[in-house]
Amino acid sequence: MSGTDAVASPQPTTKKRSRFPTALLLTCAALGVAGAVLLAPANWLSTGILAAEPLFSVAIAGLWLLPSVVALRLLKKPLVGILVGLFSGLVLMPISGFGYMSVVSNVSWAAFAELPFLVVLWRYWHTWQHYAGAIVLGLVYPLFAWAFFQLGAQVLWVQIGFFALTLASCVGATALGILIADRLRRAGVGMRG
Repeated sequence: MSGTDAVASPQPTTKKRSRFPTALLLTCAALGVAGAVLLAPANWLSTGILAAEPLFSVAIAGLWLLPSVVALRLLKKPLVGILVGLFSGLVLMPISGFGYMSVVSNVSWAAFAELPFLVVLWRYWHTWQHYAGAIVLGLVYPLFAWAFFQLGAQVLWVQIGFFALTLASCVGATALGILIADRLRRAGVGMRG
């Protein structure tokens, strides 16, 4: 037996591909921080509107969809909307006045942006899917918030207005998110492949 036989031959290395590569995580983190910069003042503004005229606070509710819509449109990868919502919430946590609930609310709103893509297991990435998520959220959120806003005690036109305002806010923020993502992509930002 020669000395070369005694040395173990190197094993072939197989590189395991990560579901969330570093570049994707960093892009999501950047989008999450940018979202938090937008949502920090929106959080305080919403709280002020809530104290003055509660029913109008939903006029800016759609802003909580914006970071996730940008991520989903720009990156077209599974779970990036949720991830951006998580990052936004974590950044907001110490400055929002709501603590860990900032994470819960940001991830919850991001889930609605992600939902139309999850339903088809992220196989299709059509513009209408973004709007479908916004419409579902715009119709579901008032039902979840019914007791908080005491909508049952309001007259019918106020209830209808609340739904319409929430829906318009969600759809408007989604349109803005699509516009921002498309402009970022044209500027060369985003993942290839």
